[in-house]
Amino acid sequence: MNEYEIRADYDGRSIVVYQAYGKAIALAALQHQRFVAPFSLNRMTWIKPSFLWMMERSNWGLKPGQEMILAVRITRQGWEEALSQAVLTSPNPRVYQGYEDWRAQFERTLVHVQWDPERTIRGKSLPIRSIQVGLSRHIVEKYVNEWTVEISDYTPLVRKIYKLLQDGQEARARSFLPHERVYPLDPIIGKRLGMSY
Repeated sequence: MNEYEIRADYDGRSIVVYQAYGKAIALAALQHQRFVAPFSLNRMTWIKPSFLWMMERSNWGLKPGQEMILAVRITRQGWEEALSQAVLTSPNPRVYQGYEDWRAQFERTLVHVQWDPERTIRGKSLPIRSIQVGLSRHIVEKYVNEWTVEISDYTPLVRKIYKLLQDGQEARARSFLPHERVYPLDPIIGKRLGMSY
């Protein structure tokens, strides 16, 4: 198992990424099947293909402003377009010639990538890393208007899994998790992201 790997729910044409929002943004997005006001196109938005990492980040949708969990299905073409432009949020020596090389690329990139420890269903850190992708305001419009295929409300599923965990039914809770598997990525893009090939 590689330390850095993208695990996701995907098919031949699309991949699911997760975001957590308050009701105003989430309900409008669900109604229009794309992000509309009060969602802002003028700030960075972060997307994550790991369901359990999203649960850790949003505390199972219990954090203020993150009460609704959206599964956003986007095109694989858009996902890979974003990754092909990404610069890591820290100067990995396997990727950059030095700090100044990284800094110069980071300051002009449209897409940021950060790797964080993947989580268990109980929130414990795992030795593998999970990817977060930050889309700057200069590219987020493509995410909204070109890449997004479907937006689904996973909030009821999150509530169900969380209640099962609270009731001590971890095995049953696991059975409701989205099916994620390693996403096949072009090695050239993988090297850009600090993945080992």
